[in-house]
Amino acid sequence: MTVIELTFPAGGRLHATPWGRHVNEGATEWPLSPWRIQRALVATWYLKARDDIDEAVMRSLMNSMAGTLPSCELPPAIQSHTRHYMPSKGGDKTKVFDTFIQTSQPLRIAWNVDLDESQRAALAILCERLSYLGRAESIVEAKLLPAGAPINANSLPLPKGEEVPEGCELVRVLCPNLPEVHDAWVAANRPQEETTAKGKKSKAKSSKASLPQSIFEALHAETATLQAEGWLIPPGARWADYTRQVECFQPGAVRPPLQQKKPVTVARFAISSAVLPRITQAISVAERMHQTLAKRSDGKSCARVFIGKEANGEPLKDHQHTHIFCELGEKRDSIGYITLYAPMGFDHEAQQVIEDVQRKALWGHGGHDLELILLGFGDVDTFDIPIFRKSKRWTSLTPFVPTRHAKHYADGRPKLDENGWPIGSPAQDLRRLLKEDHGLIPKAISQPDTKITIRPERTLRTLQFQTERNHGNGKRGHQSGVGLTVEFDQEIQGPLALGYGSHFGLGLFVPSA
Repeated sequence: MTVIELTFPAGGRLHATPWGRHVNEGATEWPLSPWRIQRALVATWYLKARDDIDEAVMRSLMNSMAGTLPSCELPPAIQSHTRHYMPSKGGDKTKVFDTFIQTSQPLRIAWNVDLDESQRAALAILCERLSYLGRAESIVEAKLLPAGAPINANSLPLPKGEEVPEGCELVRVLCPNLPEVHDAWVAANRPQEETTAKGKKSKAKSSKASLPQSIFEALHAETATLQAEGWLIPPGARWADYTRQVECFQPGAVRPPLQQKKPVTVARFAISSAVLPRITQAISVAERMHQTLAKRSDGKSCARVFIGKEANGEPLKDHQHTHIFCELGEKRDSIGYITLYAPMGFDHEAQQVIEDVQRKALWGHGGHDLELILLGFGDVDTFDIPIFRKSKRWTSLTPFVPTRHAKHYADGRPKLDENGWPIGSPAQDLRRLLKEDHGLIPKAISQPDTKITIRPERTLRTLQFQTERNHGNGKRGHQSGVGLTVEFDQEIQGPLALGYGSHFGLGLFVPSA
C-alpha cells in the first residue's frame, strides 16, 4: 500500500476545478483526481528533481501508480467561494466566482501497489518538493506515509455493476488509463503512412501523429493544447466512478473548536508582488497591515487585540496585543513573509478577520500591491522560523530605536543609571526594556552599530530603514535606530522585539551564531 498525505496550509483551501468544467460554474474536485496528482508529480520532477531522480525510475513510478485506482480518506470539509471582479480587454470587468474546498485536516490517498525501493525514494522526494496542487493559490504540503500505513477510506472506486451504497453519491473522477490499455489504444490509432503521387511515403496529417506513446508522456500534455486539438478528455486518461458520502461537506466542520488546549497566538502570511518591498520598509508594510486589521475589526469585540485598546479607549498593558513582524524572503533584502503575534491570543472572531485580510491587496499607496496568502494559525512552536527559535545570542534584523532621550548634565556629561549605563542611550534603554517588559537581565550588550547584517552576504545601513510611522500617535522615535547584539546566560525563546515601533516591525531581533 502506497499512501500520500496532503495538507493545505494556506487557510486549508483547495482550489481545483474538475476537467471539462468552467471555473465560474462553481464546481470543485472532491476527491482529487489521480490524473491531477500524477501530473503535479511529473511537473515537480521536471522543475525540481530531475537531477535526483532518473527518468527510467520516474516512468516506472507513473506506470505503477496508473495501474490501479486509489482509495481516498476525505476529511471533514466545507465548500465555499468568493466573488470578485477581474479586469478584461477594453477596460471592462468580469465577475469571477472563485470556488474552493476548505479543510483543516489532511487528505489521504492510497494506491494498492507496492513500490520498490527506488520508486518509494523518488516519490518521497517528489512529495517533499510539491508546492501547490490545483491552481497556484492551493499551497500544499505532501508527504509519503510509511509502507502499509492504514487509511479510513470513505471515497472508493465503484466496481461495474454494483449499486451506489446507501448514504453515498456518485462522482466522476479523471484517472490515468491502465498502461497496457493505453499502449493498445496508441497502436490502434497510430497514423498510417500514405503514398504520394511521386511514390514517396508520408504520414497522414492528423492530431493522432502526436499521440503520447506512454502514460508518462500523456501526463505532460498542457490543458490549453488538449482543448485546442479538440480532445474531450486527455489522451491517456479515463473517467472512473467514485462514491463519496452525501454529507461530505459539513458546515462548521473545518474551523477548529473555539476552546483549544493551546491558544492561537500566531498567524503567518506569505506575500506575493510584482516587486516585493524591502526589509527597510518594514514599518510601512506593518502599518498598512495594522490599518487593514483595524478597519476589518471595527465595531467587533476582537478589535482590542489589533488596536491595543479597550472599547473605552483604555490602552492595553504589557504588550499583549498584535505585533506585526516582517521577515526576509528568498531574495536579497526583500520581505517574503508577514507574521502576526499576539500574546493575548486570537479568538474565533479575530481569526475570521485575519482570514478576510487576504481577500484584498495590502499595499496600494506609493508601491506595488501585495497579495497575501494565509499559511495558517498556531503558536510560537507551530512555525519553525528564526524569530520564534531559542538562542542565547540575539542580533538586530531591524533597527532598535530607543524610547527615551539621552540624559546629560549641564556641562555635557552623560547621566548614568545605578549600573553605570548612560541613561537614554541605546544600550541602556534596551537593557531597561528587557527587564521591565520581559523580566530578563542581559549578560552583555554590544556597542551600537550603524550597520545591520541581515544575511551573511548582505549588510544594510541603519539610515536606510524607515523609522517613522505615517499614522497614529508617536510617529517617530526620539533617536535614530541602531543595530545591537544582546547575549543572555541561558537560551531565550523569541520573539524579541523592543523599542519604538516594536509592534510595527522595528527593534526585531533574530538568533545570532
